[in-house]
Amino acid sequence: MNQTQAQGSKSFILSITLVATLGGLLFGYDTAVINGAIEALKVFFVTPLQSDSALALQVLTEYKVIVSMCFVIVSLLVSSFMFRMYGKQKGLLYSILVVVVGAVIWYTQFWVSVNEISENTLNSINGFTISSALIGCIIGGSIGGYVSQNIGRKKGLILAAVLFTISALGSAMPEIMNLFGSSTITAFIFYRIVGGIGVGIASMLSPMYIAEIAPADIRGKLVSGNQFAIVFGMLIVYFVNYFIALNGDDNWLNEIGWRYMFASETIPAVFFLIMLYFVPESPRYLIMKSREEEAEGLLIKIVGTSKAPKLLAEIKESLKETNSPWLTFGGLIIVIGVLLSVFQQFVGINVVLYYASEIFRNMGNDTDTSLLQTILVGAINLIFTVLAIFTVDKFGRKPLMIIGGVGMGICMFALGSAFYFNQMGLVALFAMLGYVAFFAMSWGPVTWVLLSEIFPNSIRSAMSLAVAAQWIANMMVSWTFPMMNDNSWLTAQFHHGFSYWIYGVMGILSALFVWKVIPETKGRSLEDMQKLWKK
Repeated sequence: MNQTQAQGSKSFILSITLVATLGGLLFGYDTAVINGAIEALKVFFVTPLQSDSALALQVLTEYKVIVSMCFVIVSLLVSSFMFRMYGKQKGLLYSILVVVVGAVIWYTQFWVSVNEISENTLNSINGFTISSALIGCIIGGSIGGYVSQNIGRKKGLILAAVLFTISALGSAMPEIMNLFGSSTITAFIFYRIVGGIGVGIASMLSPMYIAEIAPADIRGKLVSGNQFAIVFGMLIVYFVNYFIALNGDDNWLNEIGWRYMFASETIPAVFFLIMLYFVPESPRYLIMKSREEEAEGLLIKIVGTSKAPKLLAEIKESLKETNSPWLTFGGLIIVIGVLLSVFQQFVGINVVLYYASEIFRNMGNDTDTSLLQTILVGAINLIFTVLAIFTVDKFGRKPLMIIGGVGMGICMFALGSAFYFNQMGLVALFAMLGYVAFFAMSWGPVTWVLLSEIFPNSIRSAMSLAVAAQWIANMMVSWTFPMMNDNSWLTAQFHHGFSYWIYGVMGILSALFVWKVIPETKGRSLEDMQKLWKK
């Protein structure tokens, strides 16, 4: 017996983790690619609606229909969660309640009120076009649990890679790949939603797969590696967008350049698809499907011959009820999972990641300078994510989350004040970079570590509810930011500072939530977590 087999192979664990983190890289790439194209998409898709009344009427009709369809899909997904939590009778009652309340809000606040091309409607269409991928993310995150249980972690990631590839090509060429004879903007939105489904699936399965492969003593570090891959994907696409923008003037970027930005995603997507054929399935999924010999062979490679039988027995014990009701361990674990996800978005991070170039333009910079400063945001994000990776298993999850929440709150109050008092120099820049640094060392990577750890094996699919909540919150923040930021009255009163103050309040509340409610998970095995929640 060789030494590697006795102790487990670190190189084996690292190699399959690196492949899995490519799902995170594509998650980051797909969500940040929009950053360099925001102004171009507005000019190409939204501005013509002001002068072409026939096109405006068609787009307005399609916009109302597609948002309504999204509402129906999200309502059905939320209803399915209610059944998983409360069973048939209570689940049906709560589902009806959710649908009725949602329908009233949809009809009064959307269907009746959006009937003409006004400033608010254009801002809403623009915000929806930019954030439309998030509808797909909600769908992908919601079905992630079903996908992981039925086709496995590995095949689920393969599905995500295929969806990334289709989305990249369709978003770049919406006229050519327009399957429904709709307006070009609707075709573009459709392919962004397709990519979003891939992101949603990968956002759940990549950290889940890594957590199930990794030994407990280095799990935090390896799962944090997925967040590193996400921000590395963002940094790559910031560079790609910048160098594409250098190839022409603003007119070229608004007509042609933005297409290259979306098309560039095909390269990492195809590479991910190829590499997935060389990784094994998760040992916990293999045991769930009664493929114990394969699982034991894989566990020997991971933890070595001495620890593998004990770990195999623990996993089998924890999987006796693979589809337990989600409230088996009480409602607190579900609330914690959902609120972790919601706070991660309500602190406003994706406003910074999606709209960084727009924020820098509001500071008075031209397109090239704002894209260059966006690269600086990506670099800070990457550096401080590395800091989190090396400290999350040393200092624990809670201290990093509390420090990060308070730091983000202070920086957002400073950024909002800089806009309000028109001090758009170094104070605003440092506030924004400080905010990104605090997020990257805490709520960025550590939220995913906690989500991959807190759910016991028997209700592991409940993580899909938390992931779906994260994308719904992301959608709300990303869609409403242009509506607040471009609103004439709010701009006149607060000079673009209003929304940042809201995100500052959320940062402080997120720190209080972690301090009071979240248990520390450092050093615990996934099977230990099951015992913790049983208590």
